[in-house]
Amino acid sequence: MSPALLVIAHGSRDPRHAATVHALTRRVRALRPGLRVETAYLDFNAPRVDRVLAALYADGVREVVAQPLLLTRAFHAKADVPAALSEATVRLPGLAVRVAEVLGPSPLLVSALERRLSEAGLGPADRATTGVVLASAGSTDPEAIAVIAEIAREWRHTGWCAVRPAFASAALPRTEEAVRALRAEGVRRIAVAPYVIAPGRLPDRIADGAAAGGADVVADVLGAAPELARLLLRRFDAAAAPRAHSPALTA
Repeated sequence: MSPALLVIAHGSRDPRHAATVHALTRRVRALRPGLRVETAYLDFNAPRVDRVLAALYADGVREVVAQPLLLTRAFHAKADVPAALSEATVRLPGLAVRVAEVLGPSPLLVSALERRLSEAGLGPADRATTGVVLASAGSTDPEAIAVIAEIAREWRHTGWCAVRPAFASAALPRTEEAVRALRAEGVRRIAVAPYVIAPGRLPDRIADGAAAGGADVVADVLGAAPELARLLLRRFDAAAAPRAHSPALTA
């Protein structure tokens, strides 16, 4: 039996969050019909990780790839996900769980960002006169902040006149500050590209900041973009490979 894929999302009180996660996992199932794909949440939503692993175990599944639905390797990836998996597997003897890498950074995520900007009305002819604010949720983890800054630097080389990072919480600059800074530099058109997967409190804060700063274009969240579904399967395949170096938890 091939491993099952357990997608672990953070969770949110906002019902749009879970709806988006389910839309994404439906797309993953459509791309890989023979793969069992389940969803669990760290907080706010059900089912939780222990319940889903117990259900898989009861069905005879003994190998699972856990995919954190996270864009950076920050606190949730380093602490919350391993803790939830460790607590669950200790009660399930013989269950092996491999933890896949977080989703970012990846060229597929940049492609998804480009898709959302295109859907918001920006075309190839707009690139040279448009500055982009890459707006992420934010983190206190320096590694995560550095990754966002590096993505912005690399994305700038694809033709946008400027790309600047911004954060909805825990780090600076805020979205509105990044928008105003680009405007002060003379950038004619400014677009905000949310580097978040699902709607919720922090993505709403990004949208509010974009409006407060006077952004001309605000793209949608990454959501169930086809690129994300392909990336989930790419991370799954890497973790499920016989000699994968993904962390393994075995009861």
